[in-house]
Amino acid sequence: MINTNQRTELHSGAYGMVTENVRLSSLTTFHLGGPCDLLIEVTSEKEALRTIRYLRSNDIPFMILGNGSNLLVRDGGLDGVVVKMGTAFSDVTVNGNVVTAQAGAALAKVAQASFQAGLTGMEALAGIPGTVGGGVIMNAGAYEREMKNVVSSLHAINQNNALCTLTREEMNMGYRTSRMMQEGMVVTEVTFTLEPGNPEAIRAKAEEYALRRRTKQPLDKYSAGSTFKRPQGHFAGALIEQAGLRGYAIRGAQVSEKHCGFLINNGEAKAADVLELIAYVQDTVKKQSGVDLEPEVRIIGKE
Repeated sequence: MINTNQRTELHSGAYGMVTENVRLSSLTTFHLGGPCDLLIEVTSEKEALRTIRYLRSNDIPFMILGNGSNLLVRDGGLDGVVVKMGTAFSDVTVNGNVVTAQAGAALAKVAQASFQAGLTGMEALAGIPGTVGGGVIMNAGAYEREMKNVVSSLHAINQNNALCTLTREEMNMGYRTSRMMQEGMVVTEVTFTLEPGNPEAIRAKAEEYALRRRTKQPLDKYSAGSTFKRPQGHFAGALIEQAGLRGYAIRGAQVSEKHCGFLINNGEAKAADVLELIAYVQDTVKKQSGVDLEPEVRIIGKE
């Protein structure tokens, strides 16, 4: 827990914009999750470093939040602090074929900046509903493209509370994992190296991917994106459909009718409903096909 002196210090103005008792359902794409003690929205790399150092040195539990996608917060919420890297920390700059983005920048914002500069490489990633910080940590991907294909370097706060720079080779990026994830680093800035291309062709390709998303994914529903990782040799959505679970619901949580790889909140779900549905889907698919489904969505918080 955070004591009175720590609260006073965190409210001093040296650590970003502080808000008390924020319900995380308002900050996640699932629209689920209980409250946190404090929300701190950082506005610069120096502020992020100062905040993380203070929290760690005082043994205050914290988590980093970007756009709140790929995240399921339990109904009991979180003890401690949520450090948000969002719109207040989201500058994007373009220099030649190099795009540099602060961790809170949406991947869509980075992609649009690259398109305007006539740079190719971000078309398939433009629709991922996350920030560059979270995206690079989990090596987010879509349509056979991943962050590791376009990222060249990043800044991060390591476990020694030092700001470091990693090259792509040093990131050890794999399927939905990275060195940053394994070592608990906090990413603050990401650099992309892209290729020049034909602006009209880039726009057309990006729109093609966007159309595929609109027609095949439940973008009009609350979700965290793909709920399960892709099992080796299979597709999670296909396995769930083959198990007869298209549209299956537990209270307000439902397997999407549009894409079985997405579990959705129909507007009345609790996190507990989604967790129960995840377990039911895993058990049913295991019995039907013998395949273990591993959640891709990150599950955190108290019951």
